[in-house]
Amino acid sequence: MLVDGERIDTLGTKVRPDQRIEIDPAAEAAQASQVTILIHKPVGLVSGQAEDGYQPAITLVTPENRWEGDHADIRFSVAHLRQLAPAGRLDIDSTGLLVLTQDGRIAKQLIGGHSEIDKEYLVRVSFGEHTADVESHFPPESLALLRHGLSLDDVPLKPAQVSWQNGEQLRFVLREGKKRQIRRMCELVGLEVIGLKRVRMGKVMLGALPPGQWRYLSADESF
Repeated sequence: MLVDGERIDTLGTKVRPDQRIEIDPAAEAAQASQVTILIHKPVGLVSGQAEDGYQPAITLVTPENRWEGDHADIRFSVAHLRQLAPAGRLDIDSTGLLVLTQDGRIAKQLIGGHSEIDKEYLVRVSFGEHTADVESHFPPESLALLRHGLSLDDVPLKPAQVSWQNGEQLRFVLREGKKRQIRRMCELVGLEVIGLKRVRMGKVMLGALPPGQWRYLSADESF
């Protein structure tokens, strides 16, 4: 950053309202070149670092696995893999939209303490011996509890949008992301999760991105 033409690199430096501030073009270019990658994570991969012999989702980010429907005007570079970190986890047994980014602003937007970005999930469930038409056997008061009234680790959960997508599948929209939150919420009301897929983060949809493939977040997209 330049203040009245002089380079300033000390955090917390005070600048008067009458001083002229310029951002170093090289810094602007570096930020603009940071990429964000969307993966359709399959079951069996972990979101972040390799653990217990399981591969991390970043191993999918190869030229061969890039979705042919990716319309972003970005040429793949191995530099895009450096400091590429997940912005929000997705459990090993869950599928769907996983965001990896080099951009700290996007990471903060998605997982920062004050994030208002909602995440949408489709959750296939069973209820006791009921694996078909679960909706007709599941008590309405338990559905109301999923929406608001449950606590995890003695902390009340924020209100959630929960509705039946079909007889065996619930749609959850959450604004928080505690570890294994949906599975634990379901357990508290007697539901077992058979499958869980994240289909949206903010305004970005999983859409037609096939399992195991990835694409770049394009310049005209935002969360």
